[in-house]
Amino acid sequence: MEHGQEHITVVDENGNEQLFEVLFTFDSEEFGKSYVLYFPVGAEEDDEGEIEIHASSFTETADADSAVGGGELKPVETDEEWDMIEEMLNTFLDEEEENEEV
Repeated sequence: MEHGQEHITVVDENGNEQLFEVLFTFDSEEFGKSYVLYFPVGAEEDDEGEIEIHASSFTETADADSAVGGGELKPVETDEEWDMIEEMLNTFLDEEEENEEV
């Protein structure tokens, strides 16, 4: 996983690979981590017009052949991290709406 990457492949617990589109990445000085928000490629909106968005922290590595295209995804561990991620997502979505209105 690298900043600016458009797609990532995630391997689930059964060894199945799924392609995801990266919504955005950001760094948190507070937690000393990088985060990625992503959703399945080709995902359909639900009845409320929403798509399930996933979030993980990630560590970039110099080896492009390592897990997840140059990095490793890790689960978000604390409620404080989830609150910060939700705030970042809401800010991102608000800015996207403003850009669409222009």
